[in-house]
Amino acid sequence: MKNIYAIGVGLIGGSLAIDIKKNNPEAIVHGISRKDGTLEKALELNIIDEKATLDDLENADLVIISIPVDATVKLLPTVLDKISDNTLVVDAGSTKVDICKAVEDHPRRRNFLAMHPIAGTEHSGPTAALEGLFVGKTNIVCEVEKTTFKLQEKALKLFTDIGMRIRYMNPEAHDKHIAYVSHLSHISSFMLGKTVIEKEKNERDIFDMAGSGFASTVRLAKSSPEMWTPIFKQNKTNVIETLEEYINNLTQFKELMKKDDFDAIYSEMENTNYIKEILKGIS
Repeated sequence: MKNIYAIGVGLIGGSLAIDIKKNNPEAIVHGISRKDGTLEKALELNIIDEKATLDDLENADLVIISIPVDATVKLLPTVLDKISDNTLVVDAGSTKVDICKAVEDHPRRRNFLAMHPIAGTEHSGPTAALEGLFVGKTNIVCEVEKTTFKLQEKALKLFTDIGMRIRYMNPEAHDKHIAYVSHLSHISSFMLGKTVIEKEKNERDIFDMAGSGFASTVRLAKSSPEMWTPIFKQNKTNVIETLEEYINNLTQFKELMKKDDFDAIYSEMENTNYIKEILKGIS
């Protein structure tokens, strides 16, 4: 993997470039972005070695696509048009159904590996890229059987070498499950932030009283709307289903409060404490 092309050099794309380069010092990382300022910053931070354009992709050994999922759906067929027969293309999108459908009949579908590294922070852009972001994290790989075996092997070695665990899933199952454990979390965080901002007009009061609990719960509300709006749009059906269940639980909690049934509230929280066991081992 000597010539690596990163389309999108922010948190995920930039972090992947850093870690892959660390394990493959001879590799040259080429950055592609619609914003030249983003590439300049990535060069300054040594995330990439050179700027590039889509027309350079014929020279690529590996192409990493890490841009908003709506842009990935549009761009991925073009990327596959431009690569060589030996190029591996991966994407890091948080939804998988629409992305996989976009290239299901493409002549170079075998060159593409659909994946979702479950890692990240609430920050974005090249300055958010981190060395070691993926150590111990899970990488969901979808439709692995549609990628030619030689490129499967290269991809899996590449990502296990930077510390990732590989999990296989079909795109439909991925999008359903990720709505619960990621997409709902982001919506909850955004709406908590919105509720507090609307209620507490005096921002100083918010920050004077905000403890670590509020800060950790609302942390995801700092995430990029440019990235998350397309995710919610592509996974609309699953997200609405999770919201209906979540809203139902909130409504039930409110009703218990109205009834002064604090024994039931205690029981609800005690039962939910089991999540500590489920989440053991997640860094």
